[in-house]
Amino acid sequence: MLAIYPLRFIIPAMSGKKIAPYGAWKSPISSDLIVAGSIGLGQLVVDGNAIYWTEGRPSENGRNALVKWTPENGIEELSAAGFNVRSRVHEYGGGAYAIHDDTIYFTNFVDQRLYVQYPFSEPEPLTTHEPLRFTDGVVDAGRGRLFCIREDHTTPGQEPSNSLVSLNLDSHNESGTVLTDGYSFYSSPRLSPNGRQLAWLCWNHPNMPWDGTELWVADLDEMGTALSNVTLVAGGPIESIFQPEWSPTGELYFVSDRTDWWNLYRWHEGKVQPLYPMDAEFGRPQWIFGMSTYGFEGPDSIICTFTQNGRWHLARLNTHTNKLTRIKTPYTSIDYLQVSNGTACFIGGSATRPSAVVRLDLQTNDCQVLRQSTDLTIDTAYLSVPEALEFPTENGLTAHAIYYPPQNRDFVAPENEAPPLLVLSHGGPTSAASTTLKLGTQYWTSRGFAVLDVNYGGSSGYGRTYRQRLNGEWGIVDVQDCVNGAKYLVDQGLADGNRLAIRGGSAGGYTTLCALTFHDTFSAGASHFGVSDVEALARDTHKFESRYLDSMIGPYPEAKETYAARSPIHFTDQINCPLILFQGLEDKVVPPNQAETMFEAVKAKGIPVAYVAFPGEQHGFRSAENIKRALDGELYFYSQIFGFDLADPVKPIDIENLPNPT
Repeated sequence: MLAIYPLRFIIPAMSGKKIAPYGAWKSPISSDLIVAGSIGLGQLVVDGNAIYWTEGRPSENGRNALVKWTPENGIEELSAAGFNVRSRVHEYGGGAYAIHDDTIYFTNFVDQRLYVQYPFSEPEPLTTHEPLRFTDGVVDAGRGRLFCIREDHTTPGQEPSNSLVSLNLDSHNESGTVLTDGYSFYSSPRLSPNGRQLAWLCWNHPNMPWDGTELWVADLDEMGTALSNVTLVAGGPIESIFQPEWSPTGELYFVSDRTDWWNLYRWHEGKVQPLYPMDAEFGRPQWIFGMSTYGFEGPDSIICTFTQNGRWHLARLNTHTNKLTRIKTPYTSIDYLQVSNGTACFIGGSATRPSAVVRLDLQTNDCQVLRQSTDLTIDTAYLSVPEALEFPTENGLTAHAIYYPPQNRDFVAPENEAPPLLVLSHGGPTSAASTTLKLGTQYWTSRGFAVLDVNYGGSSGYGRTYRQRLNGEWGIVDVQDCVNGAKYLVDQGLADGNRLAIRGGSAGGYTTLCALTFHDTFSAGASHFGVSDVEALARDTHKFESRYLDSMIGPYPEAKETYAARSPIHFTDQINCPLILFQGLEDKVVPPNQAETMFEAVKAKGIPVAYVAFPGEQHGFRSAENIKRALDGELYFYSQIFGFDLADPVKPIDIENLPNPT
């Protein structure tokens, strides 16, 4: 039986502090500071002594720039003006570039063509003008080929087709030679050290990659344009395979959840061997391409990262003795791990450290920060330190969350006042909340909000069984866990039961809307590009997620009645609390009409409601101006609903049906 962890809540000392209501605290963590000083760090690649990564820059309208670090020259920007390194395969992208000997092969967002950029040269197109998308490439220098995933959009009105293709690197009008197709999706091509074999992952509708994938391997011909001796290594409809990799000696390794947890395995002499079984996750849900959780230090040594109880750890696994030794680091979140030349490189963060590109010397364990997601220095006395907790939920089960108490070195609330609570429901919904420093969360806690970031049933990091709690139960289990998490904090005296808000984006927006529609726990909510009509989502979304709901709700249209019953848009008569909606008008994942329909329905009922639309934005906001507007707009909304004064003025938003607007 899982223990329910008690919370440790420390009341700040009164000495030198001003007394002000929760929500009204003045904070140095402003929206201007967040967008001006922050970048998104993405896909990490090591090539010799050089380390590459992408930077998502809100100040450049969300452009993804490619940068390079070397010991000799430090950081250099490589992206030419007007180029945006970002793929739209599966719409979520990832894996948008590959490197070999300082030559870059990358996908440009605007036209989705692959480009080649030689050292000290401008990018040149490699692929055709046709509506084809490319990602997840691996360079075969010996044959002059690039093996990658292609998504074909050349037939209007039909679902795009996906395949594994081989591109000629000497061409400027390539569409690719198909190596294998026939499955709904492909990912992770990996070339063996001797260049003779290629491994890859594939899966079919209705599976998502965390449900079931297959790992295949085949021999390559001399030209790199045909496969033979195609062999299924592992996987199937109920086994998820993640990140195949070849060892330096030519053995194939991978991560599988065949024993409930994503653990490491090896394919040896035609048999699958477990390396170090443990109740921990060495894999992640494959929403995007290019993710990595392990790499080879040498023929008998793997540097790997795994998560337990919401915290990521770094370790060394001896593949000869199968002994795992943890490597101590100050980071609790580790992503995009790459291993080369006696170093481990990754994007790491912790509760008091923002995400950063880190280079760790594997001999000394010394960490060198190459680039932080923000250069801002914030007094840690303004930062809320999160605590992982478990709490009781439906059916005698336990759910997980990360709790942030209000924290500001300058303020304390009046005696006996409990703080407003903001419950976060993450998107995915198989994703997971992490403890990495997020200024967007500290924006709230430094103003006097408590925050509960819920890893509801369905979240990754707690095994396949926990991940499958959402099967057939989306809109129920996730909502119950958010509701019960809020009630748990109220019962602990750590939140004001009359000032509970819930917010989320995408799938988290759906959880938010369901919580406001089918429960009366919350007093307000904010949906960021959230789903209000799951039936519309099943009928009108992109290929990657077009059958996602089969497992979470049921096959469509066979389960049409269930879809209707789970869609908040059909039950707006049950909503009795204020709502704000934020939406990108170019969103192809959750079309704007869902937010617009919800807004009109709530408006007609006379409940305070606001709708903030952003032209040019897609699924998630990338422009600094829009990120700022959404953050400040939500704060303004809560100030009007919960009745507290803002310490600093923000630009008001239009709230319909607001009595006595200020």
